[in-house]
Amino acid sequence: MTAVRILGIDPGLRVTGFGIVDRAGQRLTYVTSGCVRTDDKASMPERLRTLLDGLGRIIDAHAPQAAAIEQVFVNVNPQSTLKLGQARGAAVCAAVLAALPVAEYTALQVKQAVVGNGHAAKAQVQEMVRRLLLLPGVPSPDAADALACAICHAHAAAGYGAMPTAGLRMRGGRLA
Repeated sequence: MTAVRILGIDPGLRVTGFGIVDRAGQRLTYVTSGCVRTDDKASMPERLRTLLDGLGRIIDAHAPQAAAIEQVFVNVNPQSTLKLGQARGAAVCAAVLAALPVAEYTALQVKQAVVGNGHAAKAQVQEMVRRLLLLPGVPSPDAADALACAICHAHAAAGYGAMPTAGLRMRGGRLA
């Protein structure tokens, strides 16, 4: 059985988490994880370049075959949301420049896939990532979120949790 290597990305302007897992059938294997950090004093273009270059080096070093990234949610502060969106764009560009297919998941989907509760706390996500990947310790919050995103994609790509649709028909926008 051939393994598929998945890069998970938790975008952030100050800290972007990354995590890489291999999926072979139902088995997930931890490869690496960490964070790309930007200088708070640098200009926005310089910070975006740091994210683009950092993720590019990680992609070159570990050769993932797919990328999964968390979608941006609308924050109370519109400026923060815009900055996060720019960081996310740099992360997506790093994957696209490496010709990786990019899947997008909401935080709710990621938490549901990893913890079984879409409203799980960060500590719960960290602990479940540690357990699922048999890690010796709890990963940092940003790395754990990125690994969770990769795990979510591994489950989605394998069809886990997919609703069986054989023999079902749609009638008036509803299953009949």
